[in-house]
Amino acid sequence: MIEVYSWATPNGHKVHVMLEECGLPYRVHAVDIGAGEQFAPEFLAISPNNKIPAIVDPDGPDGQPISLFESGAILLYLAGKTGRFLPASVRGKYETLEWLMFQMGGVGPMLGQAHHFRIYAPEKIAYAVDRYTNEAKRLYGVMNRKLAKTRYIAGDEYTIADIAIFPWLRSWKNQGIDWNDYPHLKGWFDEIGARPAVQRGCEVLADRRKPITDDKSREMLFGATQYRQR
Repeated sequence: MIEVYSWATPNGHKVHVMLEECGLPYRVHAVDIGAGEQFAPEFLAISPNNKIPAIVDPDGPDGQPISLFESGAILLYLAGKTGRFLPASVRGKYETLEWLMFQMGGVGPMLGQAHHFRIYAPEKIAYAVDRYTNEAKRLYGVMNRKLAKTRYIAGDEYTIADIAIFPWLRSWKNQGIDWNDYPHLKGWFDEIGARPAVQRGCEVLADRRKPITDDKSREMLFGATQYRQR
């Protein structure tokens, strides 16, 4: 039984979806990031960057428990453990990895900044809103052009690259996106969203998440607590 320490965020949902797609047994431990549970010593022991998700697999590669943080690393680990959603061919593997890195280095951070400055920032800074909204549109355009040529983001096979990207696009309204501008990406989005395992994964902990409206949650997520040395 894989122990999953997570919350209902795009990065959390990546791992939930992967576990559902692979059919692996898992148990979820909610880490309420608005309440500051990500700073608990027990969680920091497995996720030193105080970010969700993290996992503990009692049946690690050498038969010993292994803990992992960083959602991309967890996806790679689960793909290796099950032999699924990462192509066996060398070319296919690296094509998948480049799009996984595209998500980790671009889609996640940039769309996260778009969310912050468009929704959560205490003051609306026009420069920041425009900068990250435009970057979101640029990234959507990159994916739209790719999906004009292939069925899935890394080629003709459904992979961890699709699993990594999809949850981030579920908040397209918050990113200032008009789907009419990205028809190929919209077709992909609808196809991925119709997969039963994806639907189940995106429901994990969804009933626990609440809008970030109170001062305590804002402090835990965006205030000085984030930057305190531990």
